[in-house]
Amino acid sequence: MKIDVYFSPVQVDEMQLREKNVIVIDVLRASSTIVAALRNGAREIIPVSTVESAVKVSGNLFGDVVLRGGERNGKMIDGFNLGNSPSEYTEEAVKGKSIILCTTNGSVAMVRARHAKNMAVACFNNISLVADFMMEVGEDFSIVCAGKQSLFSLEDAVCAGMIVKLLSERDSLMLELNDAAVTAHVLYKTYNKNLLKMIKSCDHGRYLSGIGFEDDLKLCVEIDSIPVLPILAGNVIKLKKEETKTAAVTEAKPD
Repeated sequence: MKIDVYFSPVQVDEMQLREKNVIVIDVLRASSTIVAALRNGAREIIPVSTVESAVKVSGNLFGDVVLRGGERNGKMIDGFNLGNSPSEYTEEAVKGKSIILCTTNGSVAMVRARHAKNMAVACFNNISLVADFMMEVGEDFSIVCAGKQSLFSLEDAVCAGMIVKLLSERDSLMLELNDAAVTAHVLYKTYNKNLLKMIKSCDHGRYLSGIGFEDDLKLCVEIDSIPVLPILAGNVIKLKKEETKTAAVTEAKPD
């Protein structure tokens, strides 16, 4: 399996990702928010790259079965229902709703991968399930880090490195890594003993702490805390079908 890591979406365009297998990472915070929303019953996530697109897509269903979520510079966009903090996407807020998500970095990267053959959303919260999915597909993958405003972000690179590490532990798998994937793996080995310290010290972690979202940092580095797999289905992101069925059975069981 060949793994190509890209540290920013600007390093790869839509045509390069067309019909490819893609993993998108935005640890702080779009990926972490998406897994939280789908775990808590959101029907689907519709990523868009601009506020104008969010308004257009939501149309006259806005506020009923459709919510707008997202941020600009870390803060909730005026006129939106939700920001980009995983803690906001509770079952009470999102169950049964379609969420149009517009963020500075993550949703932009997801839109860029909209023509992928397979696309899954990854973060530390669901990382083992992502590695399992890649093994299940059994083909080459591109891992696209959302970064921060088209620049490198440490937390996304370390997360990509952890995926490489998990795959490297599979006895049956031979990996071919591009230079960025090798670098990501080295970064993970450097920081894996204290991911919380890493995320608090990185550029975006310090920024989010400064505007009142320090609690999100701890949520976003909890390994496998939300074992769900968001995948692209058409133009929307939903739970992988098997997980949707499992969740439905769990809900139906009496106490």
